[in-house]
Amino acid sequence: MRKLFGTDGVRGVANTHPMTTEIAMQIGRALAFLIKDMRRGHRIVIGKDTRLSCYMIENALAAGICSMGVDILLVGPMPTPGIAFITTSMRADAGVVISASHNPFQDNGIKIFARNGFKLDDDLELEIEELIFSQKMSALRPVAEEVGRASRIDDAKGRYIVFLKNTFPREYTLDAFHIVLDCANGATYGVAPHVFEELGATVTTLSAAPDGTNINRDCGALHPEHMAAKVRELGADIGIALDGDGDRLIVADEHGNIVDGDHIMAICAADLMSRKKLKKKTLVATVMSNLGLEVAMRRMGGAMVRTQVGDRYVVEEMRKSGYNFGGEQSGHLVFMEHNTTGDGILAALQLLAVMIKKRKPLSELATIMESFPQVLKNVRTAEKINTAKIPGFNKKLKEMEGKLDKDGRILVRPSGTEPVIRVMVEGKDAELINAMADELCEMIRKADTAEA
Repeated sequence: MRKLFGTDGVRGVANTHPMTTEIAMQIGRALAFLIKDMRRGHRIVIGKDTRLSCYMIENALAAGICSMGVDILLVGPMPTPGIAFITTSMRADAGVVISASHNPFQDNGIKIFARNGFKLDDDLELEIEELIFSQKMSALRPVAEEVGRASRIDDAKGRYIVFLKNTFPREYTLDAFHIVLDCANGATYGVAPHVFEELGATVTTLSAAPDGTNINRDCGALHPEHMAAKVRELGADIGIALDGDGDRLIVADEHGNIVDGDHIMAICAADLMSRKKLKKKTLVATVMSNLGLEVAMRRMGGAMVRTQVGDRYVVEEMRKSGYNFGGEQSGHLVFMEHNTTGDGILAALQLLAVMIKKRKPLSELATIMESFPQVLKNVRTAEKINTAKIPGFNKKLKEMEGKLDKDGRILVRPSGTEPVIRVMVEGKDAELINAMADELCEMIRKADTAEA
């Protein structure tokens, strides 16, 4: 059983278990222990988002790593995919990101990349937990000149900006575009505006003044309606909303209509297929992606493979089966030819390149896919609940699935990052699926109250 790591690293309320300085220091020690071998010169990159608690956790991680004789490279606030890039570019042994992604500011988390830029697999995360709770490292304390050193990469943002611009076709510019850009008061605030402006765009920037507590607050990819409203107000060509650590992208077309990750995947997959660049003509998505995306892929002559929720599982399937493009409805989009993890800025650039190539506005490109009505509702619970043990829940689920037949789906799952049960119902009849979702949510709420 996992004690610390969830679907995307360690996450929780900062300064409470497991997101304490004590645990952060032990994670640093365990990671340093795992990467050390007979050679010298081991280095771990540490980056963070803009949460107030990042300073506290950064220092604890740094202390743990250095205490095991491994050096650290500090880059400050940097998008999660930027840390993956810097880790591989610097030939570091690992990269650590201090971020709770789209969660509110009081939460924080620790994500770890291996030296190849991919997130640690489950076995290595369990090995870190074993090292922490077995006390195997307690007697290992390098001294004198053997302790690790700390240094800063002052030009890390510049390196990442150059990398991102190089993923955009050299023959294109953004001179004709007015972009509304929402940085979610997060880690992209010092990167994203420069990328789009340096490529020629006129950029109206929103939520790029982090104060330690306003990350993701009523802004960014979780609240794209504000970005969309600004697009309508200014008559901009596109709106781009990123999340707190920059690995998600949600956009708005020139009319201010929200375009989610499924539609972006359909647009980009079609472009890749037209250029014979979509490996095995297959897109990798998760169980949360709309049925309409599957229909669109079949219409193009391609296929879609589904994984469990989490961009790490999308990436695992891509690596295992030799695919090169995938993502999530929530906006994690992975272009494996360019980076090893979801990258919101990079994905926006690929979408803009398609718009330029096709000479079409986003609203027209988005018609490539028609979404089935889909309802997603969250039930916050006081205790962890196994819905299979709720009296009558599975029977009700099967009854509803029978009504939907092949024209819909029901998915009930616990969140991997929050004490939440997510209920998704999809089908042709919007009124019916909404009623089904409400009924299932009510059964979960009653069970939670009964257990409390």
